[in-house]
Amino acid sequence: MKLPEAREQFIQAWGALGTSWGINKAMAQIQALLLIAPEPLSTEDIMEQLNISRGNANMNIRALIDWGIVHKVYKAGERKDFFTSEKDIWELARQVAGERKRRELDPVLKMLDQVAKVEEDQSKEVKEFKKVTREIEKFSHKAASTLDMFVKADQHWFFGLFTRKRK
Repeated sequence: MKLPEAREQFIQAWGALGTSWGINKAMAQIQALLLIAPEPLSTEDIMEQLNISRGNANMNIRALIDWGIVHKVYKAGERKDFFTSEKDIWELARQVAGERKRRELDPVLKMLDQVAKVEEDQSKEVKEFKKVTREIEKFSHKAASTLDMFVKADQHWFFGLFTRKRK
């Protein structure tokens, strides 16, 4: 397989995978393109290589910057903005995990804290509601703690957990 075909296959697969992660295809494709690009790319480069509009490119680049996985790069003598993706896969995974926790899990925990204040009575409905929401809250707190540990973990320590021999 030649590089252009491999690049295209990687970008398309990353875009499809991104939709499974809850982000749009163009956003994932831009990140994939920047991830494999040897040099920072301008918005025009991204538009041309992915055949997308300026609005689509700008909106998704801003979103990737908000996620903390794409960075603006300044080139001396250039008036254009250039962008690059985080290239350290460990750092990329930690950033995405932390951002997903902040955007998805933290609001769930906040909501569960609010609904836990349901009026107390002895009806079956209230008892069942409190039982189920308590279980979801316990699970959510464990998931949040695990994500926090992952985000703060050293790469060698984290992978050591999986490769360590069990007695």
